[in-house]
Amino acid sequence: MGTLLPRLANVTYSGAGQLSPLYKDKGFETIGIGTRIFLGGGPGYVVGEGTQHSPQTQFGTVMVRGDLKKMNPRYLRGATFHGYGTSLYVGVGIPIPILNMHVAQSAALTDQEIRTSVLDYGVPSSHRPAVCEASYAELKSGEIRINGKKTRTSPLSSFKYAKDIAETLKRWILKEAFSLSRPAELLPSEREFKPLQTKPLKLNNNHRSLTNNSRVQQR
Repeated sequence: MGTLLPRLANVTYSGAGQLSPLYKDKGFETIGIGTRIFLGGGPGYVVGEGTQHSPQTQFGTVMVRGDLKKMNPRYLRGATFHGYGTSLYVGVGIPIPILNMHVAQSAALTDQEIRTSVLDYGVPSSHRPAVCEASYAELKSGEIRINGKKTRTSPLSSFKYAKDIAETLKRWILKEAFSLSRPAELLPSEREFKPLQTKPLKLNNNHRSLTNNSRVQQR
């Protein structure tokens, strides 16, 4: 999630707010296995929910697939995060057909109405505490208040590219170059998320003996 300064001096955030498709279909009434999407500049599909799919906490994720040869380098960018490693920015756009009033109300949400919890990643735990709650409008303004103190914010997602992807997908649909598909199965709207728990490895005497022998042989 980018470089964090000590004493809650800055906030980084991901997602494009009112242009994020998983926020615009909060009940997952239109997105599921087989949904046709914009992926990296070409057509792709939703395979299922992502590994960290946690809809109860408004943190929906998707697993997707596509043909890399049909994608565009404009929407695929390599990245490196200090202390984490390499990653990949991928442009994704998901069409949301307005099927009913619930979907319409969700799709109409603005940045002011989409709120998220700000977590303290300085705490070395999988259950990090929330220090405050903020709307995407506040995050996009460049600063929020944490414990009454102004704190700078910076996005990891590109709003310019998010708008570009939305407009491109709209053109494809209007030109009938992109057809909507009914999902074979909707994404789960409830899912218990259990993060990986790591424990220190305990060696018995046999393992210690084998390790010591290996070290001797290497010398």
